[in-house]
Amino acid sequence: MSSIVTRDFVISGANNRPVSMDITIPAETNVKNLVLFAHGFKGFKDWGTHNMVARYFASRELPFLKFNFSHNGTTPQQLCDFADLEAFGENTFSKELYDINCVIDFCLSGEEFARPEQLFLIGHSVGGGISIIQAAEDKRISKLVTWASVNNFNTILKNINAHLWRSNGVVYVENSRTGQQMPLGIDLLEDLEANEDRLSISRAAAAVKCPWLIIHGDADETVPLAAAFDLHLDRKNNLVIIPRGNHTFGASHPYTEATLPTLLKNVCDKTIAFLKL
Repeated sequence: MSSIVTRDFVISGANNRPVSMDITIPAETNVKNLVLFAHGFKGFKDWGTHNMVARYFASRELPFLKFNFSHNGTTPQQLCDFADLEAFGENTFSKELYDINCVIDFCLSGEEFARPEQLFLIGHSVGGGISIIQAAEDKRISKLVTWASVNNFNTILKNINAHLWRSNGVVYVENSRTGQQMPLGIDLLEDLEANEDRLSISRAAAAVKCPWLIIHGDADETVPLAAAFDLHLDRKNNLVIIPRGNHTFGASHPYTEATLPTLLKNVCDKTIAFLKL
């Protein structure tokens, strides 16, 4: 196989904020089927093992494009730091859906690389919830894979006092890795309430028509395994449970090992097999 290369792009997303992207692809290879990866809450495209995962997929003839949501707190100049907490505090799930639509439009435009024949969407954690809604609404998605996905956006808000949130207009969640107090503006709560139907992951899950693989660890400390069973319930999708799998399947940030964690490699292999069916 030819060598693997990575190319970077920046497009405009919600509120004209930048969406940073990169595509990892075998050199001199046309993009036939493209994997699009959506990160989770307090995540970013270059977190931990994400670059290794991209190369792993590309080496198996699956070009891999990952991106930062416009309001995830990073910037094009500081891709691995939450340098823009103002943007983070202005984020909403509707803005993330706007962003992912912009990314898909870009991927299918043919402007920077050949238009792929099929688009495969992978979402992790909250990015899984966004991906489920997108797949339910967007016929351009050929296959869906969710890793440790939430089944309700309130999962990440369960310990927040909504009364204080409304009174103060903002609440703060700690980033355990950096120690930063990260703001959540009231727009996030109001968006959930105003768009309750569209932002219902369970409703969207029932509407997904494309083939769908759910992967979840039975030791997930962030999103309980019950969420995966809820998404799988009475629906025509596939559920794979990873024994001893935590929320990131053994990955961390920073990640300094030379190879993927065994659990995450297993997740990647099962995903690749599903996408190549």
